[in-house]
Amino acid sequence: MRYIRGLNTIGATDIDLAGGKAANLGELVTAGFPVPGGCVLTTDAYRVFVAANGLEERILELATAPSEEGLDAAGSIAALFTAGVIPVDMAWELSEAYKALGAGNGAGVPVAVRSSATAEDLAEASFAGQQETYLNVIGADDLLDAVRECWASLWTERAMAYRTRAGIAPRDVALAVVIQEMVDADAAGVMFTANPATGNRDEVVIGAAWGLGESVVGGMVSTDDIVVDGGTLKVLSSSIASKDTMTVNAGNRTGQTAVPEGLRHKAVLETGEAQRLATLGLRIARHFGVPQDIEWARSGGAFRILQARPVTALPDPGAAVPETWPLPYRHGLYFRASIVEQLPDPLTPLFADLIDPSVTASLSALMSKAFGRNVMREGDVGLPTVNGYAYYYYRNSGFMRVLALSPIAVARLGRARAGMGLEGWKNESHPAYRAAIDAWAQRDWKSLPGDELLSAAVELLDAGTRYYTAVQSVVPTAAASEIALRAFYDKLVKTPGDPAADIFLLGFDSEPIRAEYSLYDLAAWARERPGLADRLLATDSAVLAAEVLDPGDGDGDEGDEPAPDPDRAEFLARFRTHLQRFGHAVYNLDFATPVPADAPAQLLDMLKFNLRGEAGDPHERQRNSAQRREECTARVMGRLAGRKARTFGRLLAWAQKAAPMREDALSDIGLAWPLLRAMLLELGERLKTAGVVGDAADVFWLRLAELQAANGFGLADAAPAAGAGAQGPVQITGAPGPVRAGAVSERKALWKARRRADAPQMLPVARWADKALSGMMPAGQQAQTGDVIRGVGASLGTVRAPARVLAGPEDFASMHAGEVLVARMTTPAWTPLFAMAAAVVTDVGGPLSHSSIVAREYGIPAVLGTGVATRRIRTGDMITVDGDAGTVTRDSPTEPGNTLLD
Repeated sequence: MRYIRGLNTIGATDIDLAGGKAANLGELVTAGFPVPGGCVLTTDAYRVFVAANGLEERILELATAPSEEGLDAAGSIAALFTAGVIPVDMAWELSEAYKALGAGNGAGVPVAVRSSATAEDLAEASFAGQQETYLNVIGADDLLDAVRECWASLWTERAMAYRTRAGIAPRDVALAVVIQEMVDADAAGVMFTANPATGNRDEVVIGAAWGLGESVVGGMVSTDDIVVDGGTLKVLSSSIASKDTMTVNAGNRTGQTAVPEGLRHKAVLETGEAQRLATLGLRIARHFGVPQDIEWARSGGAFRILQARPVTALPDPGAAVPETWPLPYRHGLYFRASIVEQLPDPLTPLFADLIDPSVTASLSALMSKAFGRNVMREGDVGLPTVNGYAYYYYRNSGFMRVLALSPIAVARLGRARAGMGLEGWKNESHPAYRAAIDAWAQRDWKSLPGDELLSAAVELLDAGTRYYTAVQSVVPTAAASEIALRAFYDKLVKTPGDPAADIFLLGFDSEPIRAEYSLYDLAAWARERPGLADRLLATDSAVLAAEVLDPGDGDGDEGDEPAPDPDRAEFLARFRTHLQRFGHAVYNLDFATPVPADAPAQLLDMLKFNLRGEAGDPHERQRNSAQRREECTARVMGRLAGRKARTFGRLLAWAQKAAPMREDALSDIGLAWPLLRAMLLELGERLKTAGVVGDAADVFWLRLAELQAANGFGLADAAPAAGAGAQGPVQITGAPGPVRAGAVSERKALWKARRRADAPQMLPVARWADKALSGMMPAGQQAQTGDVIRGVGASLGTVRAPARVLAGPEDFASMHAGEVLVARMTTPAWTPLFAMAAAVVTDVGGPLSHSSIVAREYGIPAVLGTGVATRRIRTGDMITVDGDAGTVTRDSPTEPGNTLLD
């Protein structure tokens, strides 16, 4: 036959002809695995159908058209396939193939019709769930309809978006169709031959449900979850779900029905069956040589394999994810709040060792200033780690003393006492912080011995924590001003038709907004230079970053020197000026995380968004916001009089002064970080030369005691000046490699495992503490289940769009315009992403946090403090963000592997 091939004739090299799914199934059939019999309608058939109906140019036109309101590209393409006529010879071959599957006697035989795209089920990208499968297809006419529907599913909105993110051009794809005997399954599910949550290659994870597997793959039903040891086949864990619905055959195609009462709480697989299925999965994984994601079905007690593909986005194997949270000190409470909001991940070892005593000292000083006496005693407060995560620790007795005096503290923090409050921050704390940095920047710190250089870095860190402590007096002042304004306006001023109180705080410039102006203006300048924007867009951001950081860098090949590009040189100089002012913004307070000043590639990715002209004009946005604010203020003040007008005016002035100052204060927390990181990396370079670590950045993974010991042996001393006649720094000889390489590697693996943990907001986990204090925590309930996730509505509006889950700056380049930004938290350094985002969802934050303030400026919905968003939402999920109700609703989950747990 021209268009039909038997599965037993297809192999791994036939992807272009049969698509990834069919190629894998053909491999399994040839190897003797229990795969339902069937055939493949090849990609040649797809191309002939498209050509015969004159569809190619129209499909490409719709698929590549810019998104416009009201344009349904996917629906329009589907209509083209529905109306298309399958050529006579192709229809005849399909009819003959259908007869060969059992329909030769004239009776309708159910078959499964599965899409098999050329860019599907590959090792580098599974594309799971992007094309369609149709079960229980009965009759030749229904088969032809199912084939057309499979072809059309190559062009769904979800599939096109997935390919765009993977960099696959529309012209490069085609689709084959697999037609197989229908398995009348009483149970079905999925199986991973490596644990997709932990990356453990020695565990098989099985999900099982009653009925057909369609609803399991689509995430529409609850499943029993079983973990089997891949070596011993011992069942390590088994959880039995409450299974309410199941997918069954229903006439032509399938439908949902209730699970019989007697089966709802019964295990789908017995222990022996789980072990047999795991053995089958491990055999398949050995055949392909990589861990597999397998769909299976059980019929008459026998297992059949419906699909197998490589597991993508599998975490690196490492230490186990922690399940218990042992406390370093008894008789106290542990909170992940305040400074911890800017430390979403486990701390690196050196930062953990240095930040605890630094924060303890600055926090104790704040308490003394706030309460006017030495209320905190030795050991009452600290910043220890539990499983690597930072927690504020308060001893019970000290916590009760602080709680009793809190009203006094709030009053005193608002005054300019020793650098506290708005004026104290502006006139004392901020200048003092900058002076401490400038003093070290002007010194020849690179020539210092290792111990003195470490002391200099600690001094800068202490200056940063003292500054952050001062900021902690600005934040509650600003929060109090906004709460007071909102309460007075809502209760005594607002009338029907008036906008929310947010409008009175919009349109003010702050440091994040000024940084946005700077990037936008630089991009606008570049677009005015002929061809410059195109040249910059064509250059990888990592290459541009290297030019920014080392303007004199060249390849040393004089004959290959590129022609001078004065516009490019001017662009780079202007970008360096931007970094000098704004490059200290931190993505994460842990100094192991680079800042834009020393790793600008992520910021250049954001700048390219402006270069493409995809961002709106921030100057115009702020002017419009300011105009609406002033018009609303004039209208409201015009109808007020007497004491009410005076009170509202004072509250308005207070809040409008405090809100931008809060953003300015938060933006400069990392002011010392570029120099601090440079000092520590200098120590790292010296230790690399001495044979202690393999890379300069490994210094962040050493413990303080190890660094101090290296200094004691002279391993981190600077090389002597040329001609000085002095001995160079001590070096370790005879070792097979860097002496701390093994420890660094183990700590990185442990950090990765801990990062997948869900750190409790409070410890110990106690009902009274949760009830009394949960409202004070920056994240919501972490035990939420279901597709509706609840948080705090921090910016009004409703948006439905695909999610983009970002762990940190390393993921920024994957963000696309119109996606929902989902992150554990955001800092001012994340602000450029808001110009691209349709909405914002975070684990941590509230209505007065940075995320809410910036989201309101951009006019996009925000739901913050969900506690679980990055654990429950996957990149690509279609979600509805309702900023009014404070909810995030998942429409349907996509393939595993893209939450922050993975």
